[in-house]
Amino acid sequence: MLVGMAEALSNPQSVQELAAQGVTAFALELMPRITRAQSMDILSSMGTVAGYKAVLLAANTLPKMFPMLMTAAGTVTPAKVLIIGAGVAGLQAISVARRLGASVQAYDIRSAVKEQILSLGAKFVELLLETGDAEDKGGYAKAQDEAFYKKQRELLGQVIATSDVVISTATVPGKKAPILITAEMVAGMAPGSVIVDLAAERGGNCELTKPGETIVAHGVTIHGPENLPSTVPYHASQMYAKNVATFLLHLVKKGEVTLDMTDEITKDTMMTQNGEVVQPRIREALGLPVLSAKDE
Repeated sequence: MLVGMAEALSNPQSVQELAAQGVTAFALELMPRITRAQSMDILSSMGTVAGYKAVLLAANTLPKMFPMLMTAAGTVTPAKVLIIGAGVAGLQAISVARRLGASVQAYDIRSAVKEQILSLGAKFVELLLETGDAEDKGGYAKAQDEAFYKKQRELLGQVIATSDVVISTATVPGKKAPILITAEMVAGMAPGSVIVDLAAERGGNCELTKPGETIVAHGVTIHGPENLPSTVPYHASQMYAKNVATFLLHLVKKGEVTLDMTDEITKDTMMTQNGEVVQPRIREALGLPVLSAKDE
């Protein structure tokens, strides 16, 4: 049994290889977004670390201070921060940026997260777009067509132009990250502005992002970190270990590993069993037919 494999949806061929070896494998990145699974959710744990560190990275790069200050030399206006994507990483970034005193706005195509954004003291950016089909049943953002993204970029560009810092976190599980920040939009930002692209390892939300690198384009610094949680190894490892340990305890009943396929957590995270790829989303990525109830 193998537990904890990451990026299964991005590399489904590796899952097929595990199946061929007779391995029963689980991917915690496929953890369902339900209350009793929260303590096993590695994406949320790593998103928390990434969102925190992204704000510190931006604050360290920006040639301005984040908070508003009243000084004898005059008033220092607060930095304007835009967070794109209000998942776990985005919400954590909002929280940290607010604690540092920045003026924070956030945008997400899922209108359902508006209340969460407002509860953290940020302004919710509303764009005139049809977003009724923007969220899947697991709570993740769904991929949209190019016409939607084109309109989204046009409207979002006006907000980006007035921001000192943009932290983008928009990803779609198993797919390339959507381009939300074009080169033209970067050129429209003030010199010295900063973009931290947390979607870099999936291609990036910014057209100019170079995964794993920091570049300067049009006077704007663009960070493309591929594994930001690794820069906070102590707590990232602590949280990951807790997620894995909790999941293993979930599988053990009366001292033995028990694979209850009627349980949502076990069923959704299991990738391979008895020489077969059994996870529906991975089978779809591999172009394999849907398993019948008898096969499962």
